[in-house]
Amino acid sequence: MIEALLFFAPASLIIIGALIVIFAKNPVHNAMGLVMTLVSLAIIYITLNATFVAMVQMLVYAGAVMTLFLFVIMMIGV
Repeated sequence: MIEALLFFAPASLIIIGALIVIFAKNPVHNAMGLVMTLVSLAIIYITLNATFVAMVQMLVYAGAVMTLFLFVIMMIGV
């Protein structure tokens, strides 16, 4: 039972974040929805005992790549 809860809570956050990415009009909101999706995916990796993959997901994708995305959005001035 607890395993199902630990899976379905981040999975529902992934779906919500993906919907934000698809339907939000503001590019910053799109980027934040993608951050929510990537962090939730890292939580699922932790529940699967893949801690190294989760840390790489958090540092590289949710950290560095999203910082680059937000920097480009601010430089373009959208």
